[in-house]
Amino acid sequence: MTDEVGREVARRIAAVRGRIDAACGRAGRDPASVTLVAVTKGWPPETVARAWEAGIRDFGENRVQEGALKVGALAAAGIRPTWHLIGNLQTNKARLAVRTFDILHAVDSERLLRTIAAAAASPVRMMIEVNISGEAAKHGIAPVALPSLLEAARQAPLARVEGLMTVAPLVADPEESRPVFRRLSELGREHRLPYLSMGMTGDFEVAVEEGATHVRIGRALFGGRPA
Repeated sequence: MTDEVGREVARRIAAVRGRIDAACGRAGRDPASVTLVAVTKGWPPETVARAWEAGIRDFGENRVQEGALKVGALAAAGIRPTWHLIGNLQTNKARLAVRTFDILHAVDSERLLRTIAAAAASPVRMMIEVNISGEAAKHGIAPVALPSLLEAARQAPLARVEGLMTVAPLVADPEESRPVFRRLSELGREHRLPYLSMGMTGDFEVAVEEGATHVRIGRALFGGRPA
């Protein structure tokens, strides 16, 4: 990867951080309360290394096996960021996931939660994915099911639920996503959960204004995925 590409990645990161800072300013929030999770699905370890050099310390992967390969490659180079699994997790990959990632964003069933806890040797940091919009194509539990899943987590000693995650509908105007983010924020306060993983390239500023603590950004940092 050329120095020119590295400089472009650094420029994009600075631009996104500036937009996060501005959104925090509008909401009266401390920018340090928002974690920028760089989504590197489809990108090689070299791209992760360039983002690390530019100051990124949190990376998100959608697929367990792809993430495991990158975690190993980067660790061999002395790069050890916080790794987030942000994609849907199948129960048969739970054991590899808990060995690979530092936090799982998309736990969406009691069966998955118990499988993760059974595969773990130490407490697993996780967030519950909530389908706020109710779209049939999206993963996540209905808001009404959240209390029972949180109770199941309390019965699983190695399941450490730290927050909630959602994916807003794909819309032309980010303002249309505001009610989704606001509702997740309300649920987080109701259940006293400190983290809210919400907001992507097209809508992260609105998510920050509504309380996001983790924004998952890929395209705005790296451009379109490589072929």
